[in-house]
Amino acid sequence: MSLIDVHHHIVPPAYAERVGPRLASRNKANAAQVMRWTTAGSIEAMDRAGIDVSITSISTPGVWFGDVALAKRLARDSNEFAAGMERDYPGRFGFFATLPMPDIDAALEEISYAFDTLRADGVGLMSNYGRVWPGDPKFAPVFDELNRRRAIVYVHPILPEACQDMMPGVGESALEYLFDTARAITSLLYNGSLLRWPDLRFIFPHAGGAMPPLAARVTRMADRDRTVEPKPAQGCMSELDSLYFDVASSTNPVTLTGLLKLVPATQVMFGTDYPFLSSIPYTLDPLRSHGLSAADLQAIESGTALRLFPRFAKGEK
Repeated sequence: MSLIDVHHHIVPPAYAERVGPRLASRNKANAAQVMRWTTAGSIEAMDRAGIDVSITSISTPGVWFGDVALAKRLARDSNEFAAGMERDYPGRFGFFATLPMPDIDAALEEISYAFDTLRADGVGLMSNYGRVWPGDPKFAPVFDELNRRRAIVYVHPILPEACQDMMPGVGESALEYLFDTARAITSLLYNGSLLRWPDLRFIFPHAGGAMPPLAARVTRMADRDRTVEPKPAQGCMSELDSLYFDVASSTNPVTLTGLLKLVPATQVMFGTDYPFLSSIPYTLDPLRSHGLSAADLQAIESGTALRLFPRFAKGEK
């Protein structure tokens, strides 16, 4: 294996029909290229970059638009489409199943179908649902079930309601996605989620967004202010040791160095953010010129992912 991409988005036709107008209005710069996405285009891009496997997911804005029935329909369609890609191109794709959050019953139903019928590799969540972040106690039944299944949980950023149009002219991916990734991690931290569900493996994209430079401050405040039990004897910073990250569009020297001060390379994985970021070398070239040891580079390019998704090492279909 040379490269495994854990941050590879798909745009199934039914999903494209629903989100296309929204992308065009909020993300004009690359909406056209995203809406041109095809499975064949993904394979082409993977082959050009030497990517053996991509773990696919739905990107922002997810499937929640205030309508439970619509969220269930979009999640099911997207998951079946992703499973179809896996069948059509054996060994090239895995997928994070989309859940119709924040509806708890619908999410539990889709977890069962995604894992037991479609054999998903994990689930993909958004960093928030309106004004609720993943660590909120209302989501406990979902995480209880995911923890029982020892699931991998991929958390993708989305603009929170409170930040809509906060800085006109500044794209939401420039700042808010990074800050909301940090908010999602902080939510899990302050609510004791990382200790309550120890068998979950969380993956956060873009090198953890704003969290690495804020980690010492946030965990120090959590040590002081957190009211939920248990409290770790080593302090809340130790809870971050369990997290995994991808480096999509985050391999510049400052960001990558900061991430590798927070966690070792054995908790870091390669990601492209394709097709939202169509130039894969934008992430790959700085990664390979960073001066990493051969062991650390191998871990990021494929080794860490193979430990989380061992079926690809075994050549399973």
